[in-house]
Amino acid sequence: MGKKRRTLRVVVLDTNVIVSALLFKGKTAQLLNLWKQNLFVPLLCKDTFTELVKVLAYPKFSLTESEIKTIIAEEILPYFKIISLKSKITGVCDDPDDNKFTACAISGQADFIVTGDKGLYKVKKYKTIKIIKVEDFLRLLKT
Repeated sequence: MGKKRRTLRVVVLDTNVIVSALLFKGKTAQLLNLWKQNLFVPLLCKDTFTELVKVLAYPKFSLTESEIKTIIAEEILPYFKIISLKSKITGVCDDPDDNKFTACAISGQADFIVTGDKGLYKVKKYKTIKIIKVEDFLRLLKT
């Protein structure tokens, strides 16, 4: 028989993880190459996409509007699957603002939420979705 086909992991990357992968060097930056190689399926929904664009515009990153548009057009849209939320989720995370990542993961049937946020990481698991750190996800991709 043929080789077993490996199923691609479906993943929600929280905003801080995406921004770190796009703008900084280090462990998290490895994710940029991995999503460009289609080694996993990253998800965004309207709420998480809106937050990403807002965060990229923070003055501390010194990005122009043109640079942000280029990042979105070249680094995000070709590789991320944009989904519609089936429903809002509340009460999962201490920070209500983090519930959008859980809602995105549920709606997109994600396997993981990858986060650097201590409050979100503290949840560990929601339904079938594991909430893990970047280094744990990178290790998983190597197996």
